[in-house]
Amino acid sequence: MKTKYIYQLYFFLGVLLFFTACTDDLNVTPQDDDEFLTEQFYSNSSAYKQALAGVYGNLSLTGVTGAGSSNLQGIDAGTSQYARTLWYLQDLASDEPIWSYENDEGGAVKAIQRNTWSSSNSILLGFFSRAMFSVALSNEFLRQSTDEKLAERGHTEVLANDIVAYRAEARLLRALSYYHLMDLFGKAAFVTENDPVGAYQGPQYDRTQLFDFIESELLAIENDLVDARQNEYARADKAVAWMILAKMYLNANVYVGQDKNTESITYCNKIINGGYSLASNYEHNFLADNDSNEAAQNELIFSLVSDGVVTQNFGATTVIINGEVGSLENNAADLGAQGWGGALRIRKQFAQKFLNGDVPLTDTRNTILTAGRDIEITDIGNRDTGYIITKFKNITSNGIPGADPTFVDTDFPMFRLADVYLMYAEAVVRGGSGGTIGDAVDKINLLRNRANSTGIISANLTLNFLIDERSRELYWEGHRRQDLIRFGLYTGGNYNWVWKGGSANGIALPSHLNVYPIPANNLAANPNLTQNPGY
Repeated sequence: MKTKYIYQLYFFLGVLLFFTACTDDLNVTPQDDDEFLTEQFYSNSSAYKQALAGVYGNLSLTGVTGAGSSNLQGIDAGTSQYARTLWYLQDLASDEPIWSYENDEGGAVKAIQRNTWSSSNSILLGFFSRAMFSVALSNEFLRQSTDEKLAERGHTEVLANDIVAYRAEARLLRALSYYHLMDLFGKAAFVTENDPVGAYQGPQYDRTQLFDFIESELLAIENDLVDARQNEYARADKAVAWMILAKMYLNANVYVGQDKNTESITYCNKIINGGYSLASNYEHNFLADNDSNEAAQNELIFSLVSDGVVTQNFGATTVIINGEVGSLENNAADLGAQGWGGALRIRKQFAQKFLNGDVPLTDTRNTILTAGRDIEITDIGNRDTGYIITKFKNITSNGIPGADPTFVDTDFPMFRLADVYLMYAEAVVRGGSGGTIGDAVDKINLLRNRANSTGIISANLTLNFLIDERSRELYWEGHRRQDLIRFGLYTGGNYNWVWKGGSANGIALPSHLNVYPIPANNLAANPNLTQNPGY
């Protein structure tokens, strides 16, 4: 079970949604006849933390009436859970996993993993809408927590020590969603708490505008956030802001055509010096008690909560862990999962990153099961071909199964220290100032030593090495598409993987696929949005 705060988080999501309503483009604003109810809700000073919990809750839940419910009208829970759809768009669309059930979610999965999507894809609609909903919830919290509102309700003194940090967290969560929209779609409708309520349609912000806004927001709130590692588990602190900035700067050539590797190193160093350390066991980052074991205490920077009793949902870790149960292997009990009949396997090119000799077979990050299986997947629907992995488990570090074999207790590790080490090394190799090759090699060797792998020397620290090492360390954690784009390996034909572009052997992709299309429904709802070129 999670902390008391997490119980509040998910219960009060329902309360918050009760006091809000959606416009067609999913900007949430209170309706005029709900004003009395809104004031009644906020009459208690504890409501502010509860409402903030609701903003966090949108990252893990889809609705408030069960695992399959969705509060987004006309959008299925399976295609709108934040972490699940993020994982689909970042990892399933890459060279790592492949999904057996290609008619799942109406064929949307098939199009994502074959890179043949269109603007009508329900997964694209689900994530874009869920992210905009997160923006809307943040905006509403900010509207309701101004100095004027606190004074009107008589809460100024009792909340004096908390409200500044609460508001900073809400702004960070809004920036996080805009960061994901910027990365995936290259544009979004821009709405803040200062915009009119009701049927207001936000103007379109392109990547440069979103980049500038996110950067300025995170810099503005940095001093208002709780210090690194000092907030309650699963709540944002300074290190989460630093992480988003470090990632934006590392990808700045893609986003805004500028080299900001020095800035990325600056913020990586802030995190590295923020009191974090690697968990002694790589596996502990991906277990059912990763909210409380040494990974939570030392390595995890920001996680999205999953609890098999309190937060039952079909999110990323539920999909991953149930998908890892093989069609041939009797490994359900080993994973603490019910299993979905061999839903997920891995593509050959990913398997070879562990099996081609670059790392020894003793590398503990290698969770690939090969026995009785062929590395080739010539028929995606044949669940008996292709290797499987067992990285995530619904089992605690003490070997105790999670509370439910379907709805797992394992939190989704969105950001962790290992990624910071890899980003630091990459930014150094790309010429950024503020770090050294020697220090970068030391950080990579911390990862490889933990994994019982072989160490490297400075001559090994190349971009080619780093893109593969990122896959070995961070696979299935929602980073791969972004990484491949940054390295120039996603579109084009320099690197093909099986079923890339819908071809069994992989084909070159046109460059416009480096961003996803704006979903057709969102275009129809907001005339300010325009479609990305090529779609």
